[in-house]
Amino acid sequence: MTENSPDAELRLPADSAYLAVLRTATAGLAARINFTLDDIEDLRIAVDEACAILLPQALPQSELDCRFWLGQATMTVAVGATCEDPHPPSEQGFAWRVLSALTTFATSKVEEDRLVLTLSRSAGRHP
Repeated sequence: MTENSPDAELRLPADSAYLAVLRTATAGLAARINFTLDDIEDLRIAVDEACAILLPQALPQSELDCRFWLGQATMTVAVGATCEDPHPPSEQGFAWRVLSALTTFATSKVEEDRLVLTLSRSAGRHP
């Protein structure tokens, strides 16, 4: 993930009921940097998968922090939440494999009591 300030940030309750907002924001930002419809859909699915990994660990009443970095033809998204006992996902698990197949790269990191998943997608990258 880049060390620069994100181009956009979004905070939502760490609850699956709010994921439609995150998917819409992701699609809108990707369209802004001229991603194709296929690229946008792959990125939306990847963000969904990242949240599917993250939300079961998130503390009740916590927030899902989403940060977006926009490049010429690349978008990086970091989603994180506070967890009681955060642990990175198994890279052999189905959700991680889907996430990896849809992105240019994907990483997970435990930062004290937070789990952060970072993914990036380059326009035109076809899994």
